[in-house]
Amino acid sequence: MAPAIPFPLRDPQPDATSQLPQPNLSVKVICPDCRKMPPNIVEEFASGDLVCGDCGLVLGDRIIDTRSEWRTFANDDGDDPSRVGAAANFLLGDNQLDTVISRRDGGSGTAKDLNKVHGRTTAVKGERNLLQAYKEISAMCDSISLSKLVSDTAKQLYKRVEDEKLLRGKKSDAIIAACIFIACRQEKVGRTFRELCALTRVPKTEIGRCYKVLQTKLQTDTAVMNSEDLMSRFCSNLNLPAYVQKAGVDLVKRAKDLGTLAGKSPISVAAACIYLISFLFRYPKTTKDIAHIAGVSEVTIKSAYRQLFGERTKLIDLDSLKGKPNTEGLTFDDLPLP
Repeated sequence: MAPAIPFPLRDPQPDATSQLPQPNLSVKVICPDCRKMPPNIVEEFASGDLVCGDCGLVLGDRIIDTRSEWRTFANDDGDDPSRVGAAANFLLGDNQLDTVISRRDGGSGTAKDLNKVHGRTTAVKGERNLLQAYKEISAMCDSISLSKLVSDTAKQLYKRVEDEKLLRGKKSDAIIAACIFIACRQEKVGRTFRELCALTRVPKTEIGRCYKVLQTKLQTDTAVMNSEDLMSRFCSNLNLPAYVQKAGVDLVKRAKDLGTLAGKSPISVAAACIYLISFLFRYPKTTKDIAHIAGVSEVTIKSAYRQLFGERTKLIDLDSLKGKPNTEGLTFDDLPLP
């Protein structure tokens, strides 16, 4: 018998569970146009729509097909494209529908051992090395802000090199650096040998050897790097305004037309033009700052600038620059003597 409450409440409190919101099981989905009862609602899984069977009004979209896979569209080879396993990676082999044993089993350690043994027995020869190389390529491309298109192109080049055994005996770091460099050239992304050397820590001569071999054997269409492709990145790193960058690109094109810096590398041309145009627009940058960004020596910048300074009146039309910001009273007197 339950003990009596010494001071019973006058108004007993309602149970807390009874105050929780309960689902209304009487709610039905009906067509707002027909309003027929019972409603004739059809689920069209092919299009992912919820449709009224009487008038055809679409009541909902993007519904999920929860039915079983009663049909498989396998080809004659026996491949089964059912909804199992991870997404196929076109950079790996064809047979990728593998079974993976979980490593978690409550702490006994048996599943971890089974996972390790199963991985060793089912591992495809060379696939592990490919995956490791793909990870390195993705990490390197992300570190220097290269797009996914460049990263995928470099991975395709690396896979072709491994499949055809084009660079036997070469280190994988040098091959990866050469593939990234070729991918940048194909997608017209300006990256220099010096930047890839600093990124991969591979000597420039080693990258150059791999690059020449791959360019010959793969017969890839690699465009020559232009100074205009480097101007935007160099000016951005030097915190120069957009109109200064545009004036620098125009100066590079004019210098090419006149042949002022014929024989100079694209990096030297871009660095010298930035040095001249920064002083002309009163955003002076020293040769030390530009050399650090461009990766060339100060002597190289000054040598190219000396030629630009000698033909400054032919290269730059001061009247065409009027109206731009910070160009009032613009003269060649602002340029430093070479």
